[in-house]
Amino acid sequence: MNKLSAVTTDVATVKLLIDGEFVASKTNEWRDVVNPATQAVLARVPFATTNEVNAAVAAAKEAFKSWRKTPIGTRARIFLKYQQLIREHMGELAALLTAEQGKTLPDAEGDVFRGLEVVEHAAAIGNLQLGELANNVATGVDTYTLLQPLGVCAGITPFNFPAMIPLWMFPMAIATGNTFVLKPSEQDPMVTMRLVELALEAGIPKGVLNVVHGGEDVVNAICDHADIKAVSFVGSTRVGTHVYHRASQSGKRVQCMMGAKNHAVVLPDANKEQTLNALAGAAFGAAGQRCMAASTAVLVGEAQSWIPELVAKARTLKVNAGTEVGTDVGPLISCGARERVEGLIASGVAQGATLELDGRSPNVPGFENGNFVGPTIFSNVKPGMRIYDEEIFGPVLVILSADSLDEAIDLVNANPNGNGTAVFTQSGAAARRFQEDIDVGQVGINVPIPVPVPLFSFTGSRASKLGDLGPYGKQVVMFYTQTKTVTQRWFDDDTLHVGVNTTITLK
Repeated sequence: MNKLSAVTTDVATVKLLIDGEFVASKTNEWRDVVNPATQAVLARVPFATTNEVNAAVAAAKEAFKSWRKTPIGTRARIFLKYQQLIREHMGELAALLTAEQGKTLPDAEGDVFRGLEVVEHAAAIGNLQLGELANNVATGVDTYTLLQPLGVCAGITPFNFPAMIPLWMFPMAIATGNTFVLKPSEQDPMVTMRLVELALEAGIPKGVLNVVHGGEDVVNAICDHADIKAVSFVGSTRVGTHVYHRASQSGKRVQCMMGAKNHAVVLPDANKEQTLNALAGAAFGAAGQRCMAASTAVLVGEAQSWIPELVAKARTLKVNAGTEVGTDVGPLISCGARERVEGLIASGVAQGATLELDGRSPNVPGFENGNFVGPTIFSNVKPGMRIYDEEIFGPVLVILSADSLDEAIDLVNANPNGNGTAVFTQSGAAARRFQEDIDVGQVGINVPIPVPVPLFSFTGSRASKLGDLGPYGKQVVMFYTQTKTVTQRWFDDDTLHVGVNTTITLK
């Protein structure tokens, strides 16, 4: 865990946010925030105490009393201001993200931007949090629904998108009238905290947004706390499954977006150059550390002959620190992540897959201590091999073969994960058949990473998702609200009152 004792150091310490104040934790457990390209220690992050978690939840519970009654227009204007502040600080946010996470600067800006889109969506909450009305359902009787906030909600976010995922969570929760406790990844919390500072500057009142840091103990405290009504999680399948069951057992609403094995099916009629570019970008971008990475290609028929050209394209990608101009593939988040990816590559060789391109131990002058793995490609991969069965979460593309579209669809559907998939073809009929028969929540047609914009909802499925409702879009408004149905009748003083009615019908 790379925890440290509380010792005097020149490195900055990351603060907690409790009841509108950034406060130093009183914990004795800390973790270094490390630049993955250099191993330089950037900051120390605390593992919050139980009392600190309880204080954050208590502040959120108290703030909910007034925030839930704040006019919807007031809430919307805060997020209008917030999106403006994020735009103004885009360069600063991207630089912070690159330093602690390792992404290239353009990819870091993309991370922030995709979160910004959800903030913009939150600013339209007046159009999203609408109920329904039926007039005169019986004589003089109207029925209508209200979408009311739940109370204190919480979010647990991963290391791979330290800007986007927090912005998926707390803006929509707060815009719908809830208060929020956020637990960012302990590996790269600095850009998240800067976004939180900007949120307060935009006008979020004290106690409405709170932040605690930590590991498993803090996660469990969030899952168990009686005053937290809903928990949103994005991360690994192992932790997500734990969060879902533990939080559900304590009566919370839970949504967990988890691991994946996303297949890109390539038909021989696809545009070769566009498809090869898409595969290389989707497999190796962000060093493969995306839950929506196209980590698995299924080449159908004659498309299997494209492997040498795909390897040649992957060789042109530049491996370097994310701060360096022209970098395509930055470092993995940690030494442990690099060792795990290298171990899975070794297992692929041992289990008989063909290593077409080996990205282990790349030469990166000036950054010899970085957590680098270059683009790696395996062919002749089959189910049962670890490199297929496990999510590698690194710049590794595994290639399987199929003789027909039907065989490719059966292969994808047999995999337990269902986060995303894509098909590359110039046949409308083939594309339509694929989208109809594929059992995966998010489908791209000539689009390698089919993450929807916030007008729609993120809809991963099967083993990639636990919980019925996804983050952002229309579904998340339902997740963060409860429906209250009101049936009303009013009588004028001179109205002839109806008599006693002993049935359940309205007349």
